[in-house]
Amino acid sequence: MTVRLIGRRMLVVGASAGIGRALAVRAVEEGAHVLAAARRGAELEKIEGCVPVTADVCAEDDCARLAETARDALGEIDVLVSCVGTAPLRMIADTDAADWRRVFDVNVVGFHQVLRACRPVLAPNAVVAVLSSESVDQPRSGLGAYSASKLALERTLTAWRVEHPGLRFCRIRVGATFPTGFGDAFDGPTLERVLKDWAARGLAQEHFMTPEEVAAVLTGVFATAADLPGVCLDELTVRSPSAVTEGFESAFGDHRP
Repeated sequence: MTVRLIGRRMLVVGASAGIGRALAVRAVEEGAHVLAAARRGAELEKIEGCVPVTADVCAEDDCARLAETARDALGEIDVLVSCVGTAPLRMIADTDAADWRRVFDVNVVGFHQVLRACRPVLAPNAVVAVLSSESVDQPRSGLGAYSASKLALERTLTAWRVEHPGLRFCRIRVGATFPTGFGDAFDGPTLERVLKDWAARGLAQEHFMTPEEVAAVLTGVFATAADLPGVCLDELTVRSPSAVTEGFESAFGDHRP
């Protein structure tokens, strides 16, 4: 089978863990030239074959430096993927102003700053993809601010699509994936509470996807899209086909997010 990512120039933002890391690793394996960006530079250094850039999407100067590095290292960007995401696990009544500001700064404004800085470096018909969440349409207790930010992210992408029709924007809603590091800082008692609620409302699946599985699907999509510049995949949902379960034990085993 032809590996169609050979020679493609890709920027993966949020590549230090989870799906972003798996995507950067897979893209390198398939022959892409990969620029991997995240705040945790030491983790990026462990990804063989990519160009690591330590950058915080909340810092405008870092975004500008990221764009300059992309110009120097890649020339142009064929595929830009934003895998950045943060979430405070808070019941909505306990979600304060600092929580709201942080989640919107990272998940919405951060993406906008990266894209705004990198726009001059994007190749004609470049693919710009962002990872959203199935929680936008399937609300989960404890993730109200996160879900709101992901919906705002999708609307931000729509605004870019309307004003820049020469680029190909793709919203990717991702279902439950484990392990990703996404919930490493979640409060234990709150997590137990919301897991029971999610299961009671039929939001628990028997098996979760792995970051590597998601990355394999996405690299295939990006490779095909790169070969077909006249086609735009506006929206994509990637989720586990497994049955709904009454609890999360089978999916997590001895490890909780």
